[in-house]
Amino acid sequence: MDAVPARARAYVVCVVVLALICLAPLPTVRTPWWTIALLAALYAGCERAAARWRFAGTFHPVLLAGAFLLAPAAAALVALPGALLSRVEQRSRWLRRVWRAAQLGVGVWVAARVYWAFGGQDAVGAPDFPYALAPAGAAVLAFCLVLSVLEAGILVVAERVPPRRACRGLFLRSLAPVAVHGLAGLMMAVLWRSPYGPVAALLVLLPMCVSWWVFAQYHRERAAHQATIRALVQAVDIKDGYTRGHSERVGQASMMIARELGMPEERVEVLRFAGILHDVGKLGVPTRLLRKDGPLTPEERRVIELHPEYGHEMVRGISFLGEARAAVLHHHERLDGSGYPYGLAGGQIPESARVVAVADAFDAMTSTRSYRRARPLHAALEELDRCAGTQFDPRMVTALVRALGRWGYPRPSEAESGGGWYPAVTADEAPHPPRPRSSAARLPGAHR
Repeated sequence: MDAVPARARAYVVCVVVLALICLAPLPTVRTPWWTIALLAALYAGCERAAARWRFAGTFHPVLLAGAFLLAPAAAALVALPGALLSRVEQRSRWLRRVWRAAQLGVGVWVAARVYWAFGGQDAVGAPDFPYALAPAGAAVLAFCLVLSVLEAGILVVAERVPPRRACRGLFLRSLAPVAVHGLAGLMMAVLWRSPYGPVAALLVLLPMCVSWWVFAQYHRERAAHQATIRALVQAVDIKDGYTRGHSERVGQASMMIARELGMPEERVEVLRFAGILHDVGKLGVPTRLLRKDGPLTPEERRVIELHPEYGHEMVRGISFLGEARAAVLHHHERLDGSGYPYGLAGGQIPESARVVAVADAFDAMTSTRSYRRARPLHAALEELDRCAGTQFDPRMVTALVRALGRWGYPRPSEAESGGGWYPAVTADEAPHPPRPRSSAARLPGAHR
C-alpha cells in the first residue's frame, strides 16, 4: 500500500462509511461520557507506548473492555482517537490511520453487538459472573473474524493477493492473541463495575504491558535475525547476478514442501531460512566460475563443490538457524550417495537437506542461467520425477507437486518485485507419483 491504488482507496472509503453508520446512534447513548473519554485516552496512551517500543500490533484489551462495558456505538468510539494518532512509517500515513480507525471501530461495534445479543450487558456486574464468559467468548470470536475479513479484503484489493491466499490462516493466527486480550478485557470490565472501580481495572494492564514489552523484544530479535539473513543473501545476489532472487524462491519452495509434509510452523520457518541461505557459500567461490558460460572443467567443478562447506562455516555460529545449518552443508548430497561434499546416502542425509535439495533443483530448472535457458514448469516436474529415488527423496518431490497444485509458484523474472506467480499445477502438468529408480540419474545443471 505504499502507492495506494484507487480501488484500495474506494475500499477504505466503504469501510469508513460502515464505521460512521456504527457511530450514528451516539447521540442517544446514555453511557457517561467520562467513561468513554477515559477508555479512549487509555487506549491512545497504549498505542503511543507501542509506537515508542516499536511494537507492531494493537493493544486490544482496552477495546474489548469497552465492548463489555459500553453500548456498541460508544465502544466503537473508544478506538478512534488512538488509531488516528497511531504511528505510521509508510507513505499515505493519514489514509492508513483512517483505515485502521475504521477497521477497529467496526470490529469493536460488532463485538459489542454480539456481547449484548448474548445477554452480557449486565453479566460483568452480576453475582453469577462466570456467566459472562459465554457472551465474552462470542464477542472475541466476532471481533477477530471481522478484523480478519477486513484485513483479507485490503490485501485482495490493494495488493491483488488471491482471496484464498489472503484468507489462509489469517483468522487462526490472530485468534489466540485476541482471545488472551479478550480475557484481560473482561477482567478489566469486571473490576470496573466492582466496588473498587476504574482504578483497580487499570491494574490489569500492568502484567499485560510487561508481557507485551517482552513480546516486543522477541519481535525485535526476530527482525535482527531477518536482517542478518537478508544481508547474506544480498551479498550472494550481488556476486552472482544470474541467480538474483533464487535464494528467496528456494526458501519459498522449501516452506511449501515443509507445510505439505505437515511440519510444525516453527520448523517450517527454519526450513525457509535453510532455503534462503543454501547458497551463501558462493561468497567464497570466484565470480568468474559462477558466471561462466558453458560447462565447467573438472577442476572448476571441484572449486564450485566447495560452496556447501564454505556456507556451513559462515552460518554454523548462528544459533537461531538450528537444522538449517545442516541443510546448507548437505543440500547437494544425493540419495544414491553420488553427491557432495561427503557422499552421504539415503537416511544419512538430514531431512532438511532433502527438502532444500528438491526446492533448489526445481527453481534452478525453472530459472534462466548463464549456461542454459529456463525449462517449462511441467518439464521441471518431469525431471524431478525421473530423478526421484536416486537423487531426490520421493516424499519431497511428491510434497512439492502437491504444494504447487495448491498455491502455484513465483515467477523468477518477477519474484523480486513481489508479483507474478505461475498458476497452480493442473493434473495434466503433474507427473505421476515419484517412484524409486534403480539406475543413477544426474540432474543437468544442478551443480551451480
